[in-house]
Parts: sequence; structure tokens; C-alpha cells
Amino acid sequence: MEDIVGGWWDRLITRVAYQGHPEAAVTLAEVERTAPVFFRAMGGDAALTVRSAVGTEHGARRRWLERIAGTGDRVELAWQDARSLYLPDVIDHFPDRALNRQLYFWLMALAAEARAGTDWLTANREATARCLMQMPGLAALYRRLVAAHLKTRPDPARLHGAEAAWEEAIRAALASPNETSALPAGQAACQPVPLWLHPTPPLSGQAEAVPRQDGEAEAEEAARREARKRRRYRAQRVAEDTRKNGMLMVFRAESLFTWDEYVKVNRHNDEDEEDNAAAADDMNRLSVSADATTRASRLRFDLDLPAAAYDDTPLGPGLLLPEWHWKQRRLVEDHVRLVPMLPRDARPAGLPERLRAPARRLRRQFQALAPERTRRRGESSGPDIDLDRVVRFLAECGSGVRVGEPGLYQSWPPGERSLACLLLADLSLSTESWVGDAGQVIDVIRDSLLLFGEALSATGDAFGVYGFSSIRRQEVRFQVLKDFSERFDDTVRGRMLAIRPGYYTRMGAAIRQATRVLESQPAHRRLLLIVSDGKPNDLDHYEGRYGVEDTRMAVREARAAGLLPFCVTVDSEAGEYLPYLFGRNGYTVVTNVRRLPQVLTSLYATLTR
Repeated sequence: MEDIVGGWWDRLITRVAYQGHPEAAVTLAEVERTAPVFFRAMGGDAALTVRSAVGTEHGARRRWLERIAGTGDRVELAWQDARSLYLPDVIDHFPDRALNRQLYFWLMALAAEARAGTDWLTANREATARCLMQMPGLAALYRRLVAAHLKTRPDPARLHGAEAAWEEAIRAALASPNETSALPAGQAACQPVPLWLHPTPPLSGQAEAVPRQDGEAEAEEAARREARKRRRYRAQRVAEDTRKNGMLMVFRAESLFTWDEYVKVNRHNDEDEEDNAAAADDMNRLSVSADATTRASRLRFDLDLPAAAYDDTPLGPGLLLPEWHWKQRRLVEDHVRLVPMLPRDARPAGLPERLRAPARRLRRQFQALAPERTRRRGESSGPDIDLDRVVRFLAECGSGVRVGEPGLYQSWPPGERSLACLLLADLSLSTESWVGDAGQVIDVIRDSLLLFGEALSATGDAFGVYGFSSIRRQEVRFQVLKDFSERFDDTVRGRMLAIRPGYYTRMGAAIRQATRVLESQPAHRRLLLIVSDGKPNDLDHYEGRYGVEDTRMAVREARAAGLLPFCVTVDSEAGEYLPYLFGRNGYTVVTNVRRLPQVLTSLYATLTR
């Protein structure tokens, strides 16, 4: 009974103390489709993804009801780093739902004009002034937001000392962002300003909570995990806690570790994963420390690397390629070593029985794409006699006119179109994942390559098929499945059947090598199709912004070389980064992996029409 009454009291006091307006709340999920487009249109960094921020302590004075309820000490504010723009997961500051929605777009516009190097108040005031100068149409929206927010702020007349001075300065900066004023003397914990960016964003030492579970889960649990994946936490590096109870030491309850004090995060444990994640949701700061214990995971990773006798067959010592260093804004020459390889244990093989029916259907469809044969008359030799020219020649000879023997034959050479296509498939370790009844992603990719080859061989177009994965920059593995000079036969099919998941996804180097190969083809139109299942990443800092920027530069180099790059992906989160890499019309997302073969072939027919 005591627990029941306590729960009633907790819900009641929490609801009474809460100053927000849940009935008018707007969530980030409601605007996340238009948020990236709006942020880029306002001049924001196109490489940044939009994620939700976690609440942080503001340290300002709280009402007595909030102190009793133990609430109101945290607030979600917008901020950005080199990888993402972080917005509140829910905004319910105002009783007007339209204002809450407009606040999201104002924060995005403000973040696009943010600059580093000054104090919090000055930086936000100057960013607001620049934003209103660059986009005067936002002035009316800004005035409405300021008027509504000032009603919720404390009255400076009821404050004292530095707290009152800072509140006056904040009000002046909100009302007149173009006017410069001196900062108040002293320090004070001010009430949060939801119209501004975070005063102390967690820009260093971040830890990201990315809990995952295998199998199917309820819709509510899946949505909660998805929201948590986007959250960012503050982190602090601390020394290892080595508290232990000696054999004769009296037991002390405070020597017990709670979850927020200690947990080994570098060791995966399916049993307590969800409990740990739930505890992390209630924490403001995650503490990270290193211990001296050797982990078996690193040993297992080394064991995963095959010996030379069991690895794929390299074709030469490798090629040195450049890589784009986005912080230095330059190409680092000879930074990556790419090794062309042939799949190990590849034996000539025919088309699997399960694919023969769809292959016949695709061949019939793609034969219609082949250019029509045209008759060539007046040939000196050929399979058919040109009767019109023979009659004319005999008539001229009968009339006594001396004429030389003309071409009396006709031929039917095959029609030609100047087109070459290179298909580059991602064979990273993530393709080992399962997709329901369809099997593993690598199985679907394997079938897609086989059907794609069958379809293109019916058109007569020149095409090549390659795969790639990587292990740091010293070894980017470039699988040669079908070179442009080879026929699509059982040897090529055997290589495709022998592919297996590799390692990581250093996409930039693979695209540069594919560009070199495709550039050498004597064709007027050259298509580069990329099949991927995830974001560019590798072990040596090639993840996040670095991998995205290098891949984007490789795509730009391919376009400058006259190629048409296009990406087909099965990654459900591709909308966050592929528009930046390939452009709005340069990619497509396959929601049903089993439809990948049909999408690939129909896409080729559309792009080459």
C-alpha cells in the first residue's frame, strides 16, 4: 500500500511541478524529414546529420515545487559538433503547438550561423543577428518566439546581484540582438534559453549509447531504442576504481558499486544490455576509465584475419591511391594501398537452378534494350546478295556502258551504342547480417550480381563487376569478379558464387579505383553503380565525418571524370548521409532487401534508356 500511495504522490507532484505544455508538444520525429533539408538551405554544414540531444543540468534556481518533486534540473538544448546537429527530442515550452514547431526551425537556422570563439551570450546574440540579417523572413517568427519566451523568464526585479544582472543582459540580447553591450560582472547560473544554443556543449570526450538487441521486439521498444541511438552523452575520463574488500575488512555498504559507478562497457553482454541502457537514460555524464586487463576481443579480431594460404589471391603488390583529409582540406597522396584480388576457391560454375527462371525473364527484357541491327548495302562481301544493285549492274553491262564492279552484297552488322557500366559491390562484414527468410545480405548481393550479369550480357553493353572491403588503409581489398575484357561465362559466375563477407568499408579508395578502371573504357557514356549496405567506416579513424568526406570527394572526382555515379543501398539510415555523398537524385534506398536484384536491373534500364 505504501508503494502505491508513493507512486500516486510522485506522479501528482511531478505533473504539478512540470512547467511544460505536453498537450502542445512537438517531437523531433515529426520534423526530422524536413530538418536536414532546411538546415542545409539555411547554409548549415551539409555533412552534419540531425540527432536528438540528451538533457543536461543547468544549475539555475528552481521553484520549490520542482525541488520537492526532484524535477526541473535538466534541460534539452540544441548544439552541434563536427558530426551532427543535436536538437531537443521534444519541445513543449509554449502552449501553442505551432510555436513549438517553429522553434525547431529557428534553432536550425541559428545553428547554421553559429561561430566559435566567444562567450555563450555574445556568441548566441551575434549568431541571432547574422541569422536575421541573412534571412529577414525569419524576423517575424523570431519576435513571436521571444515574446512568448520572455513571459516564462523570471522577473529581474525579484533577483539579486549577478543573477539579476545576467537576466537583464539575456533579456536585452534577446530583444535587440544587433546591439552590443558589456557582459555583467561576476558569474551566475542563469535560467536556460531554449531559443539559443547550448552554453557548454559536450564537444570532447563524448560517449554514445547505442544499445542493440537481436531478434524482433515490440514496436514501442524498437522506437525507444531508435531514439536512444541518436542521443549523445557527456563523458569524463576518470581513474580506474579499484576498491576491494579485504578478507578481514568489515563490510561497508558504500563499497558496493552501482551501475552508474562501474560497468565494463568494452565487453558485450546480451543478458544485461537493456538494464544498462535503461540506467544510462537517467544519467547526465558517463565516466570512462581504462583498466589493465587484457581483453580477448582483440585477440579474437586478430584470429579472424585469415592466413595467406586461406586468403583471397592477390593480383600483384597493390596500388597506392590518395585519400581526402577533410580537416586539412587536401588529398594525401599515396595514402592508401589497394590490392586487386580474386576470390579464393573460385571454380567455374553454372547459374544456380533457383535463378534460371528469373534470368531467362531478364534476358528477354534486356534484349529489347539492345540496339536494333541496321542493313548495310553495297558491301564487297556479305551473307546476302543486294538484288537491286545486281539488276542495276547487269542493265548497265547490257547497254554497253563499261562500269567497274560495284559492291553487290549487303550485311547486317549488330547495332552499337557507346555505353560502359561498372558495378561495385560492398562486401564488408556487415553483409553477414540476416534479413529474415531471404538469408544473409551477402546471399542477396551474390544473387543480384549473377542476375545483373545475365541481364547485361543480353544487351551487348560493356560491363565489369567488382567488390571491395578493407582492413585499415594498408589493405583495401578490391575483388575482381568480372573485368571488362572478360566474357560473362561460368568462370565469372564461379567467382561471384565464391564471394564472402570481408571486413570494413573504405569506400573512397574503392570508388577511386573503379573510376580509373571505368575511365579507360572507350565509351561515350559510363555508369558507376555502387551497391552498399552501410556507411563508410574502417578501423583507423575512417568513420564518421572523415569517411563521409573522403567518399564524397571520390564521388566528385568520378563526376569530374565524366562518370555517372549512382548508389543503391539497403541501409535504412542512408537518408542521413547519402544525399550529401551522391546528391538528392544520386541514390535509392531498397527497403526490402529481397527486391535488390529487380531494383538493380530496372535501375540500369532506366539510367541507360
